[in-house]
Amino acid sequence: MVWALGSNPTTKQNHTTSSKQAVESLETVNGMEAEAEPEPRRLRGHKATATCCIASRDRPGLIATSGEDGCICWFDLRCKDVQLVIDVGTEPITSLCFKSGNEDVVYVSSGKEVKSFDLHMATSWKPLESYNYNKEEINQIACNSKSSFLACADDSADVKIIDIRQHCLYKTLRAGHSNICSSVQFIPWRPWEVITGGLDSKLVMWDFSKGRSNKIVDFGLPDMNNNNGGQCYNPAFVHAIAVPDVDMLDRTDEICVVARGDGAIDVINIESELNTVKSKNSTKARKGSKSISKDNTRAAEMENLDQNGRKRLHLDYSLGGHTAAASCVAFSLFGERGKYVISGGNDKSVKVWDCSKFPYTGQTTGINNDLVRMNINLGRKVNWLCTSPNDSENLVVCDTSRVVKVYSVS
Repeated sequence: MVWALGSNPTTKQNHTTSSKQAVESLETVNGMEAEAEPEPRRLRGHKATATCCIASRDRPGLIATSGEDGCICWFDLRCKDVQLVIDVGTEPITSLCFKSGNEDVVYVSSGKEVKSFDLHMATSWKPLESYNYNKEEINQIACNSKSSFLACADDSADVKIIDIRQHCLYKTLRAGHSNICSSVQFIPWRPWEVITGGLDSKLVMWDFSKGRSNKIVDFGLPDMNNNNGGQCYNPAFVHAIAVPDVDMLDRTDEICVVARGDGAIDVINIESELNTVKSKNSTKARKGSKSISKDNTRAAEMENLDQNGRKRLHLDYSLGGHTAAASCVAFSLFGERGKYVISGGNDKSVKVWDCSKFPYTGQTTGINNDLVRMNINLGRKVNWLCTSPNDSENLVVCDTSRVVKVYSVS
């Protein structure tokens, strides 16, 4: 097991206690800290900027981080120092993910290549497998819940679906994005579907068994329902997406959370979006397609409503959100799994959003800063973040430094 590698667990020099006390001492106004900031635990091991992080679900406290130094660092939060370092190569590592159901295996993207490593092979660190199907640099990889497919989103706007049981390319998803595909996630309750985001401001829902898109949400269209003037001048690029696990659905609903380049965090209901497509297709079948509107503003207005006429949830700076591009987003694995959505941004902050207060019924008035459970100000822009099942030290943040920070959210 991984825990046997490296030094034996030692006392953490009051890391947990000091972090807990820092969080408990926060003074809150409208759900946000007014004065004190939590003091993070610092994980050192990288020689260059930390780019990505993942946390074990089966072994709480096991953290893997990657960096521009081409290395993966393994941390056991019961111990003081880095436990293992895997030297993957000379190129920066862009993404990490565990093999679902077997966290002894980790997938790593670097450049155009994906490699897998077995943690039991600590003496050699030779890759188990290597895949070279992508034509451009890979931005994110994801493994499906059955450990049968790996999705790889790259700069060419393509998404490669790799059959990791047969060790071959299964499908290429293209023509959904017109610019860099930045993010990809499988939809756990729809075993043959993935969702992707790109720097064309589009969110695309795919049936990867057929290699075609089911729904495209264009955040770049004029939006009459969300007035985010003054938010920031960046386009609404999709920088990151998060989809809840199946066991979170009773708290989160079947949603997708989107981190946008204009700083907003959007929450959309996947099932409602797909049902809208079915409804539109049945209407076209009855009436024909000659009456399709050419008015982009009206199209955007309709795009912002699901089948039941509910507005998509739009969390921007007016609700205590980010004032610059949002770079990453994740669901909480601690406590009540999925209760919080946590986002990081180029405004050097991390926001903890309370999902239990999301107005899924379509409420658009009376929403206030109570949605933000906690705000953490950092000294640098956020590259990536993840959560762990721990009661404390459960939020891991990679900023533009080589030191990884660990916070406690209660």
